[in-house]
Amino acid sequence: MSNPEAIKEKFKERFVAIASKRELLVQLSLNDNLGSLSIDVIQALEELDDLLIEIRKVFPDWQQD
Repeated sequence: MSNPEAIKEKFKERFVAIASKRELLVQLSLNDNLGSLSIDVIQALEELDDLLIEIRKVFPDWQQD
């Protein structure tokens, strides 16, 4: 069985990787030529924000740099 600290650290690495993609979605949402895809980009951004909020509730010591 894996070490719980190792699992937590791996999860944190994935959290940071996901959080780092947020800025890409923000930049994409500012693009004027997306048409109807802008709705999907905004929804993805909202869902990502919700996910990050929930993860920070579970792991309040994790902060995005």
